[in-house]
Amino acid sequence: MPVTDLGRFLAARRARLGPDDVGLVSHGRRRVPGLRREEVAVLAGVSADYYTRLEQGRERTPSASVLDGIARALDLGPDAREHLFRLADVPIGDRSPIGDRVDDDLRQLLAEWPHSPAVIVNRRLDLLARNTIADTLYSDFAETGNLARMTFLDPAGRTFFAAWDRAAEACVAHLRLALGHHPGDRRILTLTEDLAAADDAFRRLWARHDVRGKTHEAKRFRHSAVGELTLSYRTFDVRGASGQQLILYRAAPNSRDADAVRLLGMLAPAHRAEGAEPRYQPAER
Repeated sequence: MPVTDLGRFLAARRARLGPDDVGLVSHGRRRVPGLRREEVAVLAGVSADYYTRLEQGRERTPSASVLDGIARALDLGPDAREHLFRLADVPIGDRSPIGDRVDDDLRQLLAEWPHSPAVIVNRRLDLLARNTIADTLYSDFAETGNLARMTFLDPAGRTFFAAWDRAAEACVAHLRLALGHHPGDRRILTLTEDLAAADDAFRRLWARHDVRGKTHEAKRFRHSAVGELTLSYRTFDVRGASGQQLILYRAAPNSRDADAVRLLGMLAPAHRAEGAEPRYQPAER
């Protein structure tokens, strides 16, 4: 049976590692560079025969757990791990913990968009960072740590999200997606339990099991100082930070919405002067 692309990839990556790279003790000189198949098998938690068949193309249906073990054994980074899963035709799962820390350079990038609200969220819908104008956009809320709590638990949510039903549906579907990525995440479970205990609408939506990530449809907000405004947005995945996304809002040029955003920008310094802390400062270490 011919060697597969998966087998070639495994053999090449195995050849790049030595025992010292993976914490194994080397005994004597080796005839060929790299780890032995038996050593990779031990590190991956599979039998030597199974790993050999996989590398030789005689085994073509590895499970996700087997691939995770091999990825750890071969010290694969995130991109190489995804490539391994694609070669094996196995759906890619993100088992990395949800990241809460935002890179300082990314925080500074938010600050360089003073006229466009910009935020960083994770899969749990925690608002991890935002620029000053986004602070002002969300200034109607008492607490701004998590979008789901803002939507369902803060009384301002029913007013601020002009199309509240759609915002609530999207929020719950996003949390379902997050739980699929991180089924054991205690903070997601606690969040959904708190929301279910406090809000009938959340319980009904949660029971529907809708699953959906961020879309590109415009959002309508109703702000106490500038009135109603409709903003489109773009979402960008943050490389190297599991599940984090940068969301950048913008108004249509020469529109009433653009005027409202400009007014938010004018109000931002006053909002900061009242005690709101700028969210783009470098995080404490």
